[in-house]
Amino acid sequence: MSRKLFGTDGVRGTANVHPMTAEMALRLGAAAGRYFRSGGDNGHRVVIGKDTRLSCYMLENALTAGLTSTGMNALLLGPVPTPAVGFLTRSLRADLGIMISASHNPAHDNGIKFFGPDGFKLSDEAELEIEAIVEGEISPAQPSNIGRARRIDDARGRYVEYVKTTFPGRGQLSGLKVVVDCANGASYRAAPEVLWELGAEVVPLGVNPNGLNINDECGSTHPTTAAEAVVAHGADLGISLDGDADRVIIIDEKGRVADGDQIMALLAARWAAADRLRGGALVATVMSNLGLERFLQAKGLRLERTPVGDRYVVERMREGGYNLGGEQSGHIVMTDYATTGDGILAALQFLAAMAETGLPASALTHQFETVPQLLKNVRYTHGTEPLSAETVKAAIAGAEARLNGSGRLLIRKSGTEPLIRVMAEGEDEMLLLSIVDDIIGAVGSVAG
Repeated sequence: MSRKLFGTDGVRGTANVHPMTAEMALRLGAAAGRYFRSGGDNGHRVVIGKDTRLSCYMLENALTAGLTSTGMNALLLGPVPTPAVGFLTRSLRADLGIMISASHNPAHDNGIKFFGPDGFKLSDEAELEIEAIVEGEISPAQPSNIGRARRIDDARGRYVEYVKTTFPGRGQLSGLKVVVDCANGASYRAAPEVLWELGAEVVPLGVNPNGLNINDECGSTHPTTAAEAVVAHGADLGISLDGDADRVIIIDEKGRVADGDQIMALLAARWAAADRLRGGALVATVMSNLGLERFLQAKGLRLERTPVGDRYVVERMREGGYNLGGEQSGHIVMTDYATTGDGILAALQFLAAMAETGLPASALTHQFETVPQLLKNVRYTHGTEPLSAETVKAAIAGAEARLNGSGRLLIRKSGTEPLIRVMAEGEDEMLLLSIVDDIIGAVGSVAG
């Protein structure tokens, strides 16, 4: 069975347009409730978190109606980071966790992510089974078994207290000035609270969500906002989160940006030195820079590559028993602490390195020399298949011939947006530009 609803990170799309409608959310909720609920004792729980998008109210209510119609009891967390849903699914002994968020996408998009009772995102197989239930008849619960819904008022506080326990020593951030850009998203209260309670002087940005400004010229997709603030305030560090706070970009005291590859390199080296890096490997996607791979090899470590998507990183980590992985975009997964990417937690690990070494951020953010890498995107119309066009195939074949083994070429559909992503990597930057532009032109001519 092919996937019709689920992408690489749940169900995602434009709000009030299929599949991000109230009707589909209700049906998804009912299908997930039927999938996870068995028996008639009315004791099954689901936790539901959300980010700050206007459409989250609509989707939260629709999901709750669908879930309770099949007998699930809904525990509503309010605006919390995505990793808080993974954590609280386990902490509250729920059968299912749901996060309503489109992560780094603009406010007009939204998404629905599902977590199993272990706090990890659902497998492809589980998502396919839920899709099959959506397409069929969904049996409602008997009137006496309809579920209840209630708010969990201290959800954010529970998560904040847990995250603080992962930092070695309270008050060690005293004397540090930290800019934190919360992208007007789900972490707009949690992230500043964590940093302040650990002793830092906090300069908060992106903490005034209005339902429409999430990720708008702020957050991890626009790190220049935090970078400018770091320089203006003379801060020691900048932390730039995305809309649901499962990814992070770090900015040093000079305003220079470090992506997820540099953060993972630092953590892998530190953990290996402390004999904490399980399996002697870091798990990352095919997008991670070749420089990261060379850095790890020089330290006797391995880079395990996966398809793009933090879910595939986590699956490989669990299969191989690895405890550190992530994506260049800033998803950092540390299964010693969390079941999914956690931007706040990753930032604390970076701050711990600063506190323990006494080094400035600039001495820690540049772990390796990157190999030139160029990424461009082309938007396409739903229903078209640009990568199947003969002209596109010919352009790709020509690009590979021009590279002649001196670099990498990666062309793929985004799993979260109607985009074709074209990435080339190699030492010759002018060649990369020419190759990528040729492919972009070919894709654009058939993209609709």
